[in-house]
Amino acid sequence: MGNRNPMRVGRGLAAVLLLTAVVSGGAAGGRTVPAEGGRLRPERMRAVLAEFVEFLSIPNVSSDRQNIRRNAEHLAGMMRRRGVEARILETEGGPPVVFGEWKTPGARRTLLVYAHYDGQPVDPAAWTSDPWRPVLRAGTVAEQAAVVLPGDLPADGGNEWRLYGRGASDDKGTIIAALAALDVLKERRMPPSVNLKFLFEGEEEAGSGHLEPLLKAEASLFEADGMLFCDGPVHQTRRPQIVFGARGVLSLELTVYGPDRALHSGHYGNWAPNPAAVLTHLLSSFRDRDGRVLVPGFYDDVRPLSPAEHEALQSVPPVEEELRREFGLAWTEGGSARLEERVMLPALNIRGLSSGNVGRTAQNAIPTEATASIDFRLVPDQSPAGVRDLVEKHLRSLGFTPVRTELSAEERRRAPQFVRLTWGGGYPAYRVSLDDAFAKALLQTLEESTDAAFVRLPALGGSIPMAVFARLLDLPVVLFPIANHDNNQHGPDENIRLKNLWDGVEMYAAILAGLGGRWRE
Repeated sequence: MGNRNPMRVGRGLAAVLLLTAVVSGGAAGGRTVPAEGGRLRPERMRAVLAEFVEFLSIPNVSSDRQNIRRNAEHLAGMMRRRGVEARILETEGGPPVVFGEWKTPGARRTLLVYAHYDGQPVDPAAWTSDPWRPVLRAGTVAEQAAVVLPGDLPADGGNEWRLYGRGASDDKGTIIAALAALDVLKERRMPPSVNLKFLFEGEEEAGSGHLEPLLKAEASLFEADGMLFCDGPVHQTRRPQIVFGARGVLSLELTVYGPDRALHSGHYGNWAPNPAAVLTHLLSSFRDRDGRVLVPGFYDDVRPLSPAEHEALQSVPPVEEELRREFGLAWTEGGSARLEERVMLPALNIRGLSSGNVGRTAQNAIPTEATASIDFRLVPDQSPAGVRDLVEKHLRSLGFTPVRTELSAEERRRAPQFVRLTWGGGYPAYRVSLDDAFAKALLQTLEESTDAAFVRLPALGGSIPMAVFARLLDLPVVLFPIANHDNNQHGPDENIRLKNLWDGVEMYAAILAGLGGRWRE
């Protein structure tokens, strides 16, 4: 995507720091000195990169309990070295949560900063390099860019270089940027303007199943005036963005059955029910070719966008034509609808199908069962429980009997059309008002720290548990992403573009230095 609309934060950050010093005299009330040049020094960038590579080398799949604990302890150590009071919170049966606190004398507001240190499972064979041995390249894998050493980083920061490894963009890069911002403020002799609390979770990619009990049990520990949710990518144009919500999520696997053993398709085809065929007809009743969900009542609870949200969407720059080229798409769902408009709607995604075999292992046989794996993306005011009820009601209307457990052979013979449902965890969607005082102060602080206009997005298409925090902690939540949009999040060759990392450090520093002076009632 070239270098169009790069984020340039140097002079803007210097202005924010200077303004903070003039207006408030610093949160601690002492003498403050603005940034000299407002740009990361080469030695600081190399230090950030070295710390990042070390952190990225620890495998971080939440089911790998030993390495997840190593991540938590390593992260707590990084925080303590910066003067953050860090502790590890245990969750019964789940990964540890890393909590930290930084108290700023004279600060009137407390900011809770959230990110997750776990990552998605990996298939090492699908990666160009070992996902647990970070590789720095002077460009992208697709460009066959050369492997370089962190010590080779040029003085300008190697803006188009990429660091590859699981968690590079989702979410360890964000954690590194937020902590490095404290180092930058210390170098520039600028205190934060707010009290800080950090909450780093180790189970987000596995559904955050143990998060809610912890928040309930330790509610007073996480008390704050607003929450910064640090996850996700910047806009596809490379412009920075502020996101005021995210879609919710609910997962489902459904299985239909045929004969108790594979049957010859010539001898028994057109007589013995074929579960793969049954499943395809069933799925066609769930959604149409254009992506509209056909389950009756699915859209009844959808909250309309506000006038301010409509206005924000109109200002988002178009990216559809370029994305179609980038992704090799001949057409997109919704006709000529904008991407931002589509992700404001709920969705049903078929993320996987399994039945029989294909290619060289295909057999002329009727398979014994067929399974579809589905994720629902929800919007306000849909609820996971409500969607579950609608789906099961829809299945019954089609003559199926939903069951939650495996049936015996005898039970299967007595129930000719049953479907086994395995519902996964989920959570609802969330959107904070664009007029919220915290949201407005955050946007103002960031826009004054960069000469690139921020994209204001009412909600992210992906799903993160913003609603859980808003409900249990009773505070506004805003998402601030820094990763490049082409970071291969959740897939092979996950990466972060170094310019996004450097800009992230500078903008986190701007938030910490300037937010307190703009955050009013």
